[in-house]
Amino acid sequence: MTDWYSNIHLVVRWLHVIAGITWIGHLYFFNFVNVPLQAALEDAAKKAVNPQLMPRALWWFRWGAMITFLAGLTLFALVYLYTPGVGFGPNSLLIGPGGGLTDRGIWIMLGMTLGFIMWFNVWMIIWPIQKRLLTGKVPADQAPAVRKRAFLVSRANTFLSGPMLFGMLAPSHYGTFNWPTALVAAGLGLLAIGASVRSSYQVGKL
Repeated sequence: MTDWYSNIHLVVRWLHVIAGITWIGHLYFFNFVNVPLQAALEDAAKKAVNPQLMPRALWWFRWGAMITFLAGLTLFALVYLYTPGVGFGPNSLLIGPGGGLTDRGIWIMLGMTLGFIMWFNVWMIIWPIQKRLLTGKVPADQAPAVRKRAFLVSRANTFLSGPMLFGMLAPSHYGTFNWPTALVAAGLGLLAIGASVRSSYQVGKL
């Protein structure tokens, strides 16, 4: 318990992971469960279900994203920008002997970039749109186009989540970076998400 760095590191990593599960879990819920459900519901059912469902789900969704983002930045600083006993500054996990990014550094920066795009989409596009829809501030004739924009951005986040998660896990579990591996990982992630999207519509027909 006297090793404060290790204890703080563990707590922040746990917070990052559990918040990420909450965020991505709700992202998958919206795309794999809710989208097909909404397409199948009649207007009367939507009016009964959505006022109870959407505010709760969107609250966990957006704050899961925010806590994941903030805990991730803190974790990045602890792992890559701090050396126990030395202090703050880029360490050898991030910067190699030649002054460039290490392979591990490239992986984590790739994952963080995709994660930042996804966080930005949640807080700057999806949530503002949903807030306007939930409060009735979108004119009826504009609502379909506005919903479609939120849907497309959410679907983009869903596809980005596969490569993003690989970038987050690769530094500790893979290490070496090369573009063929990155492209294969991105392709596999996109295929997995695409298959899940198609399956989500088929499940409703069973």
